[in-house]
Amino acid sequence: MKATGRVSLVGAGPGDPELLTLKALRAIESAGAVVYDRLVADEIVRLIPAGVPRFYAGKSCKHKAMTQDEINDLLVKLAKLGHHVVRLKGGDSLLFGRGGEEALELVKHHIPFEIVPGITSAQGCASYAGIPLTHRGLATGVRYITGHRTADENAEIPLELNWDSLADPDTTLVVYMGLANLGVITQKLMEHGLPASTPAAAIQQGTTHEQRVLVASLDTLAVKVREAVFEAPTLLIIGKVVSLAAQLDWYMLQPADVDDFFSKNVMQL
Repeated sequence: MKATGRVSLVGAGPGDPELLTLKALRAIESAGAVVYDRLVADEIVRLIPAGVPRFYAGKSCKHKAMTQDEINDLLVKLAKLGHHVVRLKGGDSLLFGRGGEEALELVKHHIPFEIVPGITSAQGCASYAGIPLTHRGLATGVRYITGHRTADENAEIPLELNWDSLADPDTTLVVYMGLANLGVITQKLMEHGLPASTPAAAIQQGTTHEQRVLVASLDTLAVKVREAVFEAPTLLIIGKVVSLAAQLDWYMLQPADVDDFFSKNVMQL
């Protein structure tokens, strides 16, 4: 009888393939089967060894290649066939990635597993947009929320959050999957006391060559994002730290801009 395999729940990072961890790379290289999500960069998918079975389990708000139950069943089935299964997710699998649900399913079936953390989309996108998530005098903490909720695989439920708590001017708010509800999010935050002038940013395809960053005030963000035709995946960052993006936006600089950047922002010794 073939021995049960194991599962590696691997965070692939926010997009730039160079942000993949060494532990994640080693897991991919030793995989006997890979189940990967929509937001895993093509360059990372190409690291899967030739001949290794790969299964696309991508999801978007309009289409799901597999339901979550189907993904869970597939991981269990592949592991019971004796494979080292790599479950590859964008960002970190335990941050809005449902990795915890998949791990619990593996526990239920007595399947060995490991969790390989990845650089979160919040960390990666903020860094590549020149936005510190915390900064002395601007933000003493950071909160991650999801801007989209589903009751099950098909039905959406209203976005009911603790808006009083979220509308904290001393906290950076990072919103995953918030593009569709951006107008609701900004309006609710203002209604609960966050100033309309609060700096805010939308980051599309963060850390990749297709990265787009739009900075606005809280009261104009939704309109400007719609006018600029931003698409998923887009991460939202709301808070005073966004005001630093104009000075710290290192990634979008062209080579000709480098001297000007340093002349304005680096002390001459």
